Amino acid sequence: MAELVGLFFSAMISASILPGTSEAVLIYLISTGTTGIPLLVAIATLGNVTGSIINWILGLYVERFGDRKWFPVSPEKLDKAQRWFSRYGVYALLFSWVPLFGDALTLFAGVMRTKLLPFIILVAIGKGARYVVIAYTASAIAR
Repeated sequence: MAELVGLFFSAMISASILPGTSEAVLIYLISTGTTGIPLLVAIATLGNVTGSIINWILGLYVERFGDRKWFPVSPEKLDKAQRWFSRYGVYALLFSWVPLFGDALTLFAGVMRTKLLPFIILVAIGKGARYVVIAYTASAIAR
């Protein structure tokens, strides 16, 4: 049970701006053979989507600090990102699994006030697919 909780939190942290190692934890747990791959993939996906929801919530409120000197994004870059997101829409969230880019994308979905249910569905598809590929590749190599 502790390893599943650890995988969940590793995946959740990996979805934030903090560096994480959820893929390594997943591969390690697969190598032990003590837990089924579908459960491991589900826990990793759930943790990663939870972290993305936290990013989305932060995005809802981050724009109000845009006029502060410490704010890391210039108004021009924020405007450019808004135009990009408007052009490609919520389906860009299918790429939320891409390292660094995906974390920013989930945060920006909050800035753009993306509805939560489509956000969760699209992010879960993208991140879940990544964990499926990682898990079954690791499993195939381990055999």
